[in-house]
Amino acid sequence: MTDTTAPLTPKPWISGIAPYVPGKSAGADGRPLVKLSANENPLGTGEKARAAFRAAATDADALSRYPDPGAAALREAIAAKFGLDPARVIYGTGSDDLLHLAAGAYAGPGDEILYVRYGFAVYEIAARRVGATPVEADDRDYATDVDALLARVTERTRVVYLANPNNPTGTLATREEVARLHAGLPRDVLLVIDQAYAEYLDPQQDDGGLELAKSAPNVFVTRTFSKIHGLAAERIGWGYASDEVIAALHRIRLPFNVTRCGQAAAIAALGDEDFVTASRTHNAHWRTWLARELDGFGNRGVRVVPSATNFLLVLFEGDVTAEAMYQRLMEAGYIVRWLPGQGLPHALRMTIGTEDETRGLAAAIRAALEG
Repeated sequence: MTDTTAPLTPKPWISGIAPYVPGKSAGADGRPLVKLSANENPLGTGEKARAAFRAAATDADALSRYPDPGAAALREAIAAKFGLDPARVIYGTGSDDLLHLAAGAYAGPGDEILYVRYGFAVYEIAARRVGATPVEADDRDYATDVDALLARVTERTRVVYLANPNNPTGTLATREEVARLHAGLPRDVLLVIDQAYAEYLDPQQDDGGLELAKSAPNVFVTRTFSKIHGLAAERIGWGYASDEVIAALHRIRLPFNVTRCGQAAAIAALGDEDFVTASRTHNAHWRTWLARELDGFGNRGVRVVPSATNFLLVLFEGDVTAEAMYQRLMEAGYIVRWLPGQGLPHALRMTIGTEDETRGLAAAIRAALEG
């Protein structure tokens, strides 16, 4: 008997997803490169977090027993640090996990998910994964344009993602802009404020997202331990929202999603203010230094987008293209992030590295432009 059924195929919205491309750490020939493509902390991980991780790993049941499914100690530590209700703290496999949960809980086929052009690549993936339609709002010179976002809201809008500071541009929306965006959204739209780089900000730059999430029923703030805390390998994120939003997210959250050692390291990292301060200070100094060095190549079509993060978005609009610079930097031993898949074929995102790495990157860029 002939089988006339159609072959197995994924849902059409799944087929439309362009998979996330992580930052590379090696050249095409496999040669290790100085990795400045993934916005990792060049100072590594604080000793308090390392010690806590090592101690947790020595427990007799460190590998054989599941971690605390409620991450109670971690939630309590986060709540104490930021003045939050621990019952309203949720945790995930990096903040990416939480961004996907927001889309999964509040959007589906026929709905729209909105974000700014040049926003984090995960937003489009999260939208398409649940069958929702991704919608981009125009930027304002690579920064968030609140009026453009509000103009794209329709009766089908269910989730709005705002990365603040933004990845990959590094730009920052002010507290006033965030408040205006929230005030302009319908009550049935979830505003997700993705604060992966918040710890790199000075106190006066705080966008007020956590304060909004304390009182607004439709605001969800996400953060990560991957960046300034240097725990990228453990993939630990957390978020805060109303009781109702958190309850909805828990319904689809995978169990045991943060490891035992990861929970211990994250708790210790929260208490290591010296390491966070050192990381912030190092980043601010060398980000300013690198931006100044690159601004000197303005006559060669190089422009640096002002950044509030641990990276710079650098535009190459002269004779040397971003693709050519990307290749020349790899030849010189450095890997940065070229972004044609995000509509930025003329740009490179460069993580702020150690002093030696940052000086070496600047020298390699100079040689590539002058060679």
